Amino acid sequence: MSTTIRRTKIIVTLGPATESEEMLERLIRSGTDVIRLNMAHATHDWTRKIIRRIRTVSKSVGREVGIMMDIKGPEIRTGDVASPIELKPGETFDFTVRPGGPGENPEEVRSVDVNYKDLINDISVGDIVLVDNGLLRFEVLEKNENRIRCKVLTPGQLTSRRHINLPGIKVNLPSFTEKDRKDSLVGIEEDIDFIAMSFVREASDIELLREFLRWHDSRIQIIAKIEDQSAIANLKSIVQACDALMVARGDLGIECPFEELPLIQRRAVETCREHGRPVIIATHMLESMISQPMPTRAEITDIANAVFELADCVMLSGETTVGRYPIECVHIIDKIARRIESQQVESRQPITDVILGSDKMKVLRSAVVMANELPGSAIITFTRRGFIAQGLAALCPLQSAIVAFTPNPQTLRQMRLLRGVEPWLMPLSSDPDATIEQAIEMLQKSGRIEQGQKLVIATDLLSQNRLFDSVQLRTLK
Repeated sequence: MSTTIRRTKIIVTLGPATESEEMLERLIRSGTDVIRLNMAHATHDWTRKIIRRIRTVSKSVGREVGIMMDIKGPEIRTGDVASPIELKPGETFDFTVRPGGPGENPEEVRSVDVNYKDLINDISVGDIVLVDNGLLRFEVLEKNENRIRCKVLTPGQLTSRRHINLPGIKVNLPSFTEKDRKDSLVGIEEDIDFIAMSFVREASDIELLREFLRWHDSRIQIIAKIEDQSAIANLKSIVQACDALMVARGDLGIECPFEELPLIQRRAVETCREHGRPVIIATHMLESMISQPMPTRAEITDIANAVFELADCVMLSGETTVGRYPIECVHIIDKIARRIESQQVESRQPITDVILGSDKMKVLRSAVVMANELPGSAIITFTRRGFIAQGLAALCPLQSAIVAFTPNPQTLRQMRLLRGVEPWLMPLSSDPDATIEQAIEMLQKSGRIEQGQKLVIATDLLSQNRLFDSVQLRTLK
C-alpha cells in the first residue's frame, strides 16, 4: 500500500465561494474529507438543499465525505446602532441590558443595547468586556439594574450586532438553545454525520445534546468546540463526554491570554489522544488566502505544527466560504501535511500514552506495535460503528495506513474524521475468514496492496462458534 497517503484530514466550510456542484466536485476530488455547514448564517431551506447536493456530488465522484453541522450555541451580542460609534480611550460607555426601565442615568453617556438581559447578574465591577473579536476592550466601572457602565480601554469603531466576550466570567446562558434544537432536527432528518456544539463549557452541556439525539434515535456524533476558559478548566471531562473535539482558536484566542493559546492547543491534542478522541484544529489556518494566492510563512508553519502534534484534522473557514482560492487552500494543506508526515515516518517515536481502558484496546495496540516493526505494511480492520478504527487511529501507527471496512455508510463518513484511516464500504460476512478474503480481493483489484506486502489484520477470530479478538499477520501472495 502506498506510504504517501495523507493521514491528516481536511475539513472545509461551505459558503458562496464553494456551494456550487462544480466547486463541490473539485473540493472532494482535491481531498476534502468533511464539509462543514455554519448554522450561524444558514437557513433551513439552504441547509437541506446543500446537504442533498453534497450527497449527490459525493456519489458521482465515488467518494463519500462527512457532513458537519456547526450549531450556533449561546452568544451575547450588541444591538443595532444607527451609525458607527467612534470610541475614544478613557471614554465612559454604557451597555444597556434593560433599556427604558427605572434607574435611567440622565447623563449624556453613549450606549448600546445587549441581547442578554441577565448579563447584569453575571458581571462584576472590574471585569473586562471584549467586543468585536476583542478589537474593543472595556472595564466595568459600575452597574445598576438596567445598565453596565464601562471605561473604554481600547478605542475603535463599534457597529451593529458585534459579538461580546467575557473572559473568565461564567454566564448562565443555555448551552443548547431553541435555535440549536431546530437546526439539529434538520440535521437529523437529512442524516448528517456530525454536530459541532459551540461554546461547550462542561460535560453536562454535551449530555443535553446527546439526550436530544437519543430521543430522535440518531447516531450523529458530537464535536465539542472549546472556546472559553471554562472549557479549558473542564477539558478532560469534556473530552471524555464528546465524540471529537474542536480547538476553536477564534474565541479561544480572545477569551484566554494569547501566549497561552499554543499551550492550550497542545494540551487539547494530547488529552484527546490519551482518551482516543479525534481532535480538530480550527480558525485562521490560511486566513491570508481569503484574498491572496499564497499563504504566509507563519501559516505554513502553523499547519505543520498541527501535523507534528498529530491532530486528526485541520479546518478551513473563511478561506473556503468567501475566499478567492478555496481549491488552492486544500492543495496547500495537502502538500504541507504529506511532507511533514513523510518526515515523521523516519523520526517519530511510537505513541505510548494512550489510556488502554479495555482488553480490545490492548489487542489493537499489539496490532500497531507489529505494524510499526514491518516497513510497508498495512493495518486492516472491520467495524460496524467505527470504534475499532478510532482506537487504532489514537495509537498513530508510524507508517501504516489503517484500512477500515464497514457495512454502514454513516460509519464510513464518520471515519473520515480519523487520522490515518481509509474507510471502505463492504458488507461483512458472519464468517470472519470470508470477510478478510473479500477485503483483500477488493484492495488488490483497486491496486491498494501489492504482492509481497505484509498485512496486519485486527479482527474477530471464529473458534468453536465463538468470536475472539485477534491480530493476524498475512503476506500477500
